[in-house]
Amino acid sequence: MDDQRTPDDAEPVHTPTPGVDAPDHRGRTGLDRAGRDLDRNPGVVIRDVELTSRGWHVLRRTTFDYRRHDGRWVTEQRETYDRGNGAVVLPYDTERRTVLLTRQFRYPAYVNDHPDGMLVEAAAGLLDADDPLTAVRRESAEELGVTLGPLTHVLDAYMSPGSVTERLHFFAAPYTPADRTGSGGGLEEDGEDIEVLELPFTDALAMTRDGRIADGKTILLLQWAALDGPFATA
Repeated sequence: MDDQRTPDDAEPVHTPTPGVDAPDHRGRTGLDRAGRDLDRNPGVVIRDVELTSRGWHVLRRTTFDYRRHDGRWVTEQRETYDRGNGAVVLPYDTERRTVLLTRQFRYPAYVNDHPDGMLVEAAAGLLDADDPLTAVRRESAEELGVTLGPLTHVLDAYMSPGSVTERLHFFAAPYTPADRTGSGGGLEEDGEDIEVLELPFTDALAMTRDGRIADGKTILLLQWAALDGPFATA
């Protein structure tokens, strides 16, 4: 008798998963590999990484074993949103005592109780393929229309470490009116519609106190400028 297999006996057909073993809409593969080889902390053992969303940025669900401070091992799951790392800069003019900021619509803030979603912020952007210094000069030119001179590295920080992997690199730089070599406003092809604001530093700092500036990275840079930076008083 011929060996004939029924459909129930057939080998399952593997369908490639975009972003895992087939390119997604951005040409990416292996997105489920992030974190699998981590071994810097002996109290954490990665068990599985699941790709749950592959939009412009990436959402993953990771299962890992974690050793608690009392020595017990427990299994945990965490979702992480990976949008890459970024850089932010505060241009300042000590002679005129001004700073350059932006105002733009932020839907996530709007949907979470901000009155109109129009946030006042320091210029910032993702690194993409650039180093932080290059990225921050690029964003300053695109968003503010300013060509920056020497940059001061202020600090690096994880802004929302409970769920977002992004590490943000903070910078400050002096500028003069002559350094404003463009109109700024961002890139229209990226959907940006940015207003450039030149504000007295004292006004900007007051805005962090009364809620008109509610963006964390901007508050941090303005407070640094007042306490340790160019506008600090002895």
